[in-house]
Amino acid sequence: MTTALKTENLTITYTGKREVTALNDVSVEFNENELTAIIGPSGCGKSTLMKSLNRLHEIQPNVDISGEVYLGTQPIYATDEPLPEIRRRVGYVPQKPTALPLSIYNNVAYGLKIHGNHSKAELDKLVKKYLQKVNLWEEVNDRLDAPGAELSTGQLQRLCLARSLAVEPDVLLCDEVTSALDPISAESVEETLKELKEEYTIVMITHSMNQAKRLADKVVFLYLGNLVEANDVNQFFEKPESERTKQFISGQGVVGEDESSDEEKQPATTAAQVL
Repeated sequence: MTTALKTENLTITYTGKREVTALNDVSVEFNENELTAIIGPSGCGKSTLMKSLNRLHEIQPNVDISGEVYLGTQPIYATDEPLPEIRRRVGYVPQKPTALPLSIYNNVAYGLKIHGNHSKAELDKLVKKYLQKVNLWEEVNDRLDAPGAELSTGQLQRLCLARSLAVEPDVLLCDEVTSALDPISAESVEETLKELKEEYTIVMITHSMNQAKRLADKVVFLYLGNLVEANDVNQFFEKPESERTKQFISGQGVVGEDESSDEEKQPATTAAQVL
């Protein structure tokens, strides 16, 4: 397996009203063309880990970081590469799908215009390509000038996926992207993710053990900022190595000292910040 993304001894501490270590010396690898599910109880560091993978947590003040994240062999912290380029290569789809205050067409074209110089014909072709890639083209091709915000929640989540894919990322970060959806819409997004992992490396936060079993190739389990276990999905659920993992997947839970870390209070990430 080729490693697309990895952390090495990553520690992230929030130093606001109280000091909270949200991630503690976490080293984990994410393989190319696989979907890795990050699981764990609330406040365990899932969102902090995900946002560290393209430095999105830096929109919040009072954050101390040590260790490193590597995109391939390139560090993303100890680097002179512009931050917008890092975030282009490591795309992010938030939990709550939000349209830019633009048309459906321009929601997809927005990043293309920022990161490239395309003719109108090229933009038309690329917008169609990425709407097709997320199985949305047939549903919206006759109303591309309509506001993106008019789409249903399920359609809007796929529009967010298309917007992220349009700038050709190497890695796609998905933060509980089906949690706000009805079962039919969630199934549609899951099917899209299954198709996308053939072309992209996907890292996904989920609170659903069944969803992790359905979609993931690998599972990463965090608890109170620590990496408990990272394993192949079958190994993880059938023969977990850690007793804490066994308790968590059996539904017993793992109640800790404080599960309301400052990571849950981070400011919302806007669509424009990730492009």
